[in-house]
Amino acid sequence: MTITGSNRTDGGADPGSTPLYRHPSLDVLTERALHLAGSGRALLGIVGEPGAGKSTFAEQLLARLEKERPGLAVGVSMDGFHLAQKVIEARGQTAGKGTIGTFDADGFLSLLRRTRAETGNTVWWPEFDRDLEDAVAGAIGVAVDHQLVIVDGNFLLATQDPWRQVKDVLHESWFLDALPEPRRERLTRRYISYGFTPEAARAKTLGVDENTSALIRSTVSRADLVLSELG
Repeated sequence: MTITGSNRTDGGADPGSTPLYRHPSLDVLTERALHLAGSGRALLGIVGEPGAGKSTFAEQLLARLEKERPGLAVGVSMDGFHLAQKVIEARGQTAGKGTIGTFDADGFLSLLRRTRAETGNTVWWPEFDRDLEDAVAGAIGVAVDHQLVIVDGNFLLATQDPWRQVKDVLHESWFLDALPEPRRERLTRRYISYGFTPEAARAKTLGVDENTSALIRSTVSRADLVLSELG
C-alpha cells in the first residue's frame, strides 16, 4: 500500500480521521473494492471537485483495504501529470494551474492503459510534490501483487478528448458529492497553508477553481457510484 499524505493536494482532513463520506459506508465501499479486485487487476477512479477530499478519501480506503488484505492495493494520482511549472509559466497558464489544460492528458491515459495491461512487471507512476510544485517521475510503483489501483483525479470523467477515454480504462469510477460550502472552506484553508493570503486563497477558490468545479460536476452522471458527504 502506498499513502502519500505529505504531498497530497486535495486534502484538509487527516486520513485517520472520521470519513467525510459515509453514504455508502466505508465498510460497504471496502467490500465493493475487494470484490472489484477479485478477478485480476482493477482500476478504481475517485473523482471530485477541488477540495472534495479525493486524496484523503483514497488514503482512508487504502488504509481499510490494507487491514483486510495487506499488499492488495496501491494509490496513484492524476496530479502526477501536471505539466512542469516552467512549461506552465512559458505558456502563460500560471493563474490557471490545475485547470484541465495544464495536465498531460495523453501521458496519463497511456500510463493508465499500461497499468491495466502490464500485470507482470512494476509500472512506475509520477507523484506531484507540493514542496517542488512539480511532479517527480518514478515515485510510486504499481507492483505485480497490486490487484487494485486507486486513481484519484479531477477529470477522470471529463468528456473532452482524450479525457473521455479514461472512463473506459477504469473498471469503476466513484464520484465524491461534496457539500459546496464545506468544500470551498477546505480549499481555501489548503491555499492558506501553501502561503496564500486569506484574500488570495478565497479569490482563487471562487474564481478559477469554481469554473473547474462546474466542469467536474457536469460529469457526475458518468460515474458508477456517487458518494454523499455528511451534512
